Amino acid sequence: MRKRKPPKRYVLPDPKFSDVQVTKFVNNLMERGKKNLAYNIFYGALEIVETKTGENGLETWRKALGNVMPGVEVRSRRVGGATFQVPSEVRPERRESLGIKWLINYARKRGEKTMQERLAGEIIAAAKGEGAAVKKKDDTHRMADANKAFSHFRF
Repeated sequence: MRKRKPPKRYVLPDPKFSDVQVTKFVNNLMERGKKNLAYNIFYGALEIVETKTGENGLETWRKALGNVMPGVEVRSRRVGGATFQVPSEVRPERRESLGIKWLINYARKRGEKTMQERLAGEIIAAAKGEGAAVKKKDDTHRMADANKAFSHFRF
């Protein structure tokens, strides 16, 4: 066990919208330390979202992220030799990070040509309540609901 909890690391807000959540998203989007490229991809994707939907890109992105963030998840718990999938609430920081990761992962798996188009497509789909990232959230919730009989094993 640790002697003490490590200090929380805080990220700086992004230059365009002055939003910390955008910076967290871009940090997850970034590969090989190319943060400027990640910002260009994100801002370009928001512009594509604005042209396709006619709404504010940042608000659409926030709505999409809200639709993707899970409320409950299952965790493995060993009790007397058997492993149970125990449903548990998700902490707010983990909710946000899971939503960001799922949105980016399923955007990368899409079929469009550039990453900007893929990310924009996934954001639009998630804002409507469709898409692979929202399906992942629904599957997670369904799994937790199916295993709520083991919720008394919660730790």
